[in-house]
Amino acid sequence: MGLVDQSPAYLPASDASLLVRFSDEISVEANRRVIALFRYLHQASPPWLVNLHPAYASLLIDFDPHLATHDEVAAAARQQPDTHFAPIGKRIDVPVRYNGPDLGFVAETHRLTPAQVIDLHAGAEYLVAFLGFAPGFAYLLGLPPQLATPRLDRPRPQVPAGSVGIAGQQTGIYPSASPGGWRLIGETSLDLHADWAMPGDRIRFVPQ
Repeated sequence: MGLVDQSPAYLPASDASLLVRFSDEISVEANRRVIALFRYLHQASPPWLVNLHPAYASLLIDFDPHLATHDEVAAAARQQPDTHFAPIGKRIDVPVRYNGPDLGFVAETHRLTPAQVIDLHAGAEYLVAFLGFAPGFAYLLGLPPQLATPRLDRPRPQVPAGSVGIAGQQTGIYPSASPGGWRLIGETSLDLHADWAMPGDRIRFVPQ
């Protein structure tokens, strides 16, 4: 059992960073707590805050060690009124052409038709857990378990911008051309600039 039903763990990660871990397992509840603390510290903007790095179940806080200690940063994080809930963010509809080179593989792997893969993928609502890997790359929670598919054994040297992919229990969109090992099932023409989505936003894929 993870830490999600317990108090967060406050762990020094370096001389100038503190890791707040809510769970050792990925879950929507743990991620909502991450997002709540991320928003609280971002809005409070204490003078010692350098950067915030949310993940699925933890938040890494970079701070100026000349202005605060690990204990003081942890105390500030504990002052958040409610770490269990984060306000629901905006909803973003993402148009998708489901024509990716791995659509057939995903369908065959799960004994589905390509149309069933599309219906399942587009029928779910996703939570933006965090952004990383590249500016604007949103990691999304909510992929139907029937579509969980291992990533490629060898990453592609170049994935086109706008590609929609699946890796394990995750789905996401490549905001720019880059190497990548996710299974590509479609593409979008949406402008995925660095701040097109924020942790806590909700995503729906709309087949075109």
